[in-house]
Formats: sequence, C-alpha cells, structure tokens
Amino acid sequence: MGERWAFLILRAAFNGLHHFEEFQSELGIARNILANRLARFVEHGIMERQSLPEDRRKIQYCLTEKGHALLPTMVALRQWGERWETGVPAFPILVDSRDHRPIQPIAVLSHDGRVLTKGDLHWALPGDVADATDIANAAE
Repeated sequence: MGERWAFLILRAAFNGLHHFEEFQSELGIARNILANRLARFVEHGIMERQSLPEDRRKIQYCLTEKGHALLPTMVALRQWGERWETGVPAFPILVDSRDHRPIQPIAVLSHDGRVLTKGDLHWALPGDVADATDIANAAE
C-alpha cells in the first residue's frame, strides 16, 4: 500500500477501471510493474480476477469487500492533499450520488458521533476499554 503505483492503481479502480489495458493506458505504468501490483492486490485479497462471461480470455480486476474497505483511507488521503498540498479541490469533485453535493471531510468520530481531535484520543489496553455493558451499567 505504501508504494506510489499501488495508490494510483487503487484510485483508478475506485474510479471504475477494471481491465489491465485501461490501467496501463490511464496511468502510463510499465506493463511488468502493473502486472506485479495487480497480482499482489489479488494475492492479498484487495482485488479479484474475473473472467468476462462473453469472452473467458478477457480478465477484469474488481475490488473485493476488503478492497472497498479502503475507500475512507483513499478519500482521507485525497482530502489531505487538497488541503495541504494543492489548496484546491481535486477534479473531478467527489460528490454524494443522491444529491450531487460534495462529501464532508473525513473525520475521526467517537462512539456517539462527536468529531474527535488529536487531544481527544489516547491508546488504551483491552482491559481499559469500556464496552456497551459497562456503559449501560454506569447509566443505571
């Protein structure tokens, strides 16, 4: 994930690319590097190879559930770049498909939906974490 091409391939997959030739053409990546990165995504369960029903020789690469779980990370990195590097929204703008309004910034939320900042967070050991039972008992 920390490798430049990996991020660009994932971004392209989230933007709807599925075929080796599409990735290669869109990204300008060398074929051997692209083949290697796609194989690693498949090996790690982030993408899967699927034969097309109309032509079994043609392969498409699709994000798996594990791959789709990277969406918040990808959006957060994009928003970070827009804020700290470019200072302007990237094109195309990411919008909610229901009402076509730009999405909100990615945030770290508490269990009750509050936006948390770095001052609100600390690391805890498993025995020090309140679970739903502890919270319900404290409320009684």
